[in-house]
Amino acid sequence: MIVLDSSFLIAFYNESGAHHQTASALIERFLDAEWGKGLLLEYVFLEVVTVLMLRLDLSAATHAGRILLDAEELEFVPCSDLFQETLDCFSRQTGTRLSFVDAALAHAARTRADGQILTLDREFRKLPALRIHPIAP
Repeated sequence: MIVLDSSFLIAFYNESGAHHQTASALIERFLDAEWGKGLLLEYVFLEVVTVLMLRLDLSAATHAGRILLDAEELEFVPCSDLFQETLDCFSRQTGTRLSFVDAALAHAARTRADGQILTLDREFRKLPALRIHPIAP
């Protein structure tokens, strides 16, 4: 299993974005089951559709949201049960500036995905317990 970050998903769906090609190559590896099933946190879904609506339009955001929710390769993770653990992770962080959503991703990656996270966000590299994909300098 691997946790999917919004930076990766937004880059994939935003074809005019600077990181679209990188995200497209990663989506192929993901769809080939290189890392197993993906975990899509509710928080990430909310970020993705909101950013796509702002950068593209409502139709693109709605289309991407439907694809994500219907994808057999993804397990949707409601975040209500993760709230307290996420708050604890968020409050105790040192040496990082993770958003609340990113703290939820780090927690989910540690507890459900052997530390694996698919992201373009470099802040996660500061956390030694995570296995970041793609690996970059």
